[in-house]
Amino acid sequence: MPEVNPDLLLAVRRKRGELNLTVAELSNSTGISRWTLSPILSGKHTSANRTTIKKLDNWLYQHI
Repeated sequence: MPEVNPDLLLAVRRKRGELNLTVAELSNSTGISRWTLSPILSGKHTSANRTTIKKLDNWLYQHI
């Protein structure tokens, strides 16, 4: 499995904070399960499916 880029993770965390989103709201917005998102956002998991990373990247791009 590919690693989640630390820069992408930091950017998603910041934007999530700016938008004041819960993990559940981010899950709905990205289409990624909150059970997948939570460990990624907390840093417990550093790897994810390419699809998950792409969804995070797309979400971030839409909210810039």
